[in-house]
Amino acid sequence: MSDNDWVAGISKKDAGRYSRQLLVDDFGVSGQKNLKNSRVLIVGAGGLGCPVATYLGAAGVGTLGIIDYDHISLDNLHRQVAYKEAQIGHSKAKGLADNIKLQNSDVNTVVHNVSLDSSNAMDIFKNYDIVCDCTDNVATRYLINDVCVLLNIPLVSGSALRWDGQISVYHYGPECPCYRCLFPSPPDPNSVTNCNEGGVLGPIVGTIGSMQALEVMKIAANVDSTLAGKLLLFDGREGKSRTIRLRKRDTKCAVCGDNPTITAPVDYVLFCGAGAHDKIENLKLLEPTDRLNVEEYRDIRGAQKQFLLDTRPPVEFEIAHLPEAINITLNECRSLTPHDLSSRLEVDSNTSDVYVICHRGNDSQRAVLLLREKLNSIRFRDIIGGYEEWALKINDKFPLY
Repeated sequence: MSDNDWVAGISKKDAGRYSRQLLVDDFGVSGQKNLKNSRVLIVGAGGLGCPVATYLGAAGVGTLGIIDYDHISLDNLHRQVAYKEAQIGHSKAKGLADNIKLQNSDVNTVVHNVSLDSSNAMDIFKNYDIVCDCTDNVATRYLINDVCVLLNIPLVSGSALRWDGQISVYHYGPECPCYRCLFPSPPDPNSVTNCNEGGVLGPIVGTIGSMQALEVMKIAANVDSTLAGKLLLFDGREGKSRTIRLRKRDTKCAVCGDNPTITAPVDYVLFCGAGAHDKIENLKLLEPTDRLNVEEYRDIRGAQKQFLLDTRPPVEFEIAHLPEAINITLNECRSLTPHDLSSRLEVDSNTSDVYVICHRGNDSQRAVLLLREKLNSIRFRDIIGGYEEWALKINDKFPLY
């Protein structure tokens, strides 16, 4: 009997490493081989990208591309669990790729340490079979969707905010809609909240990212049951999830319809009216005379009683605030009557100036516009940069978040 007197569907090394998933019905040897031959691109190496990359790397995907131009920061670590404290300041894409290689040296990792845009997306995406959208802004979502349709690549898209997450598979099958089918027009950029402003819990992105990795594995293995044409909604606070069926591909869709008008990537920043990143935009809604910087506010504190209105949600107010601040949220500025606002502020007919502050100086400007319509006898002034500027320039012990 020779040493080769058997029939092996997979190598001894792979059989030993991936034995537990080889035993799963509808995956098995053929699924493992397909996964090993797959080229998967992860766009965004943050809270979603970390679990996607970690699980796909561990499962034995052949090539794993990672796009991200950002660097690891302290406030990433609570949810971007692939990174360690020692990696703060390092490239996310390279850091994540290095960690994947440490876990599974057989995976071919490709680092794209670039800002994804219309000029480079087609050249990058054409080298991959499946794309995972792990980003946190609308402009990039449209870009990723359109390029996937143009190159006929299935797209696994996830998102997470606060206690909630959702996941869907777009452009996978003749009747499956793309993202633009469902959202032909972008939302008002002022109405969009990302986790930098709204917050998110680590296990939420972990759950959604893990499910994205699972969808990739199913697509790579040619498993019939996927979330193509469906949207899974996850409520982490209540511990509930539900799946809804999406409408079919729109034959009039601008990119995947029968007569598409988009045949190449467009200017997505112009289309969405917002930058293709998840950073906070610095709005300029007021005239300079209606604003003052943190140094100016510091200098006038203590001269007399100051009226400081803090527009942040109570959960942020609780993190830290100046002792004279009165918490009236932006939504309350919209809804309260002039009388109720006066009562909450404890202002009287002799009050001339009220200063308005928020986290970074955007909501405080919105509040000033609302308040001066309701209480026109008072001069409302926004503090530029909010508490973030205060922590950076006035008091370095003030908590940043």
